[in-house]
Amino acid sequence: MGIYYHSTRNKDKHYTASQAILKGLADDGGLFVPSQFPDMSDKLDQLAKMEYHQLCHTVVCSFFEEFKDDQEFKADVERAYQKFETTDAVQLKTFDNVCYMELYHGPTCAFKDFALSVLPYEIRAAKRNLGIEKEYAILTATSGDTGKAALEAFRGQEGFKIAVTYPKNGVSKIQQIQMNSTSESNTFVVGLEGNFDQCQTMVKEMFGQKYQNVEISSANSINIGRLIPQVAYYFWTYLQLQTQGKIAKGQKINFCVPTGNFGDILAGYIAKQMGLPVDKLVCASNKNNILTDFFNTGVYDKRREFYLTKSPSMDILISSNFERLLWFVSKDDAYVAKLMDDLKQNGLFKADELLPQMYDFVAGFASEEDTANEIKRVFDSQNYLIDTHTAVASHVAYKLDMPGFMVVLSTASPYKFCSAVLDALGTTPDPQDEFKVLDDLQTVSGTVAPQPLAMLKTAKEHHKNSGNVDQVKLLIKNFLENK
Repeated sequence: MGIYYHSTRNKDKHYTASQAILKGLADDGGLFVPSQFPDMSDKLDQLAKMEYHQLCHTVVCSFFEEFKDDQEFKADVERAYQKFETTDAVQLKTFDNVCYMELYHGPTCAFKDFALSVLPYEIRAAKRNLGIEKEYAILTATSGDTGKAALEAFRGQEGFKIAVTYPKNGVSKIQQIQMNSTSESNTFVVGLEGNFDQCQTMVKEMFGQKYQNVEISSANSINIGRLIPQVAYYFWTYLQLQTQGKIAKGQKINFCVPTGNFGDILAGYIAKQMGLPVDKLVCASNKNNILTDFFNTGVYDKRREFYLTKSPSMDILISSNFERLLWFVSKDDAYVAKLMDDLKQNGLFKADELLPQMYDFVAGFASEEDTANEIKRVFDSQNYLIDTHTAVASHVAYKLDMPGFMVVLSTASPYKFCSAVLDALGTTPDPQDEFKVLDDLQTVSGTVAPQPLAMLKTAKEHHKNSGNVDQVKLLIKNFLENK
């Protein structure tokens, strides 16, 4: 029997991959999960010989089996990774037993490009598979990087509209300009006067509504089509390290992941379930360390102060993808539904009985001071520049000092967070001019800013919308319905 999909809150109602991708979110508010994990343990030698786009296509089609014979989809996946600046989409920098997995050489200089470059083609393939011609609207909440990566993927794409909302004061200036400078008429960007959790909650609520002449889907990692392509770079990195002789064949290694919405680290967990030799997955949080607290106590409690940090893409208290992990370890839909209801009604849930089954995970967090110190430590010791999110993971990995080989996921270019990185290196950034800061960072570090970010200096901002929840809902609704 092939793989089918069901909600984390109702395992009895089954969907095809195409149906799950197009719906994005299950009708009961749960997230779609596969009925089983494909076993790739005997295919590692074969995967090691593939180019990145081929490996990604193989991993994706192992889950979404109805796409395997779709030649248009295969060509689209290859096209998706031609937008990256480097020949190999993933670049690796290794120092002794630590490797930084650079995931920021795509069009928007952040790891979200890996999955979001593929997602439009998955949706097209799903529509072909189901014979659907209706226009789709992609509705996305972002803490900074998903928004621009989704806009980049869907802008100008026939048959699609995309609306993105972000916390108005919760993203970097570069991230804001990236999003607001998107000019295509099928795009809409609006800032919410609130935090990311409010953005995400609002978007989930809008999924339950009907809109004239358009169907809604998601580009967030709540969409299974967005999550699965991320699994590929875990396989690619492991096999490259093996090919380079950095690790032995079959050697178990650790991955340390800067974690907010839990999708990126969950992709590593899925890779392990598929047979990749992974030892521990290290969940690295910033000052909003709700996940670290859960892995230490079994209590998920969002009733806490929310901090705006220098690693804003991780400023999250409701980690959507964590619900999938709860399902994977409990296999109990009623239990997961109750936990999610407890979180919604009471602001917390207790699941300490699951901790013994979460032995794959280790957790730690970095303060703002830790993050800045780590940027400087790595630069001074290795002459290597990292961003604030990577620094959170790097600090946790360094502090834990675990035995064996460690891969730190480097999720964004340091030039997306110029002010924080420059400040960490000991030079005071100009608070009024983000692009002078970009130039100063190039001078101080002796590195070169990625072209997509350097070009923003002359970019015109086309989107200047903002408002409270009700105002943003209305603005998005009017855009979707051409009002």
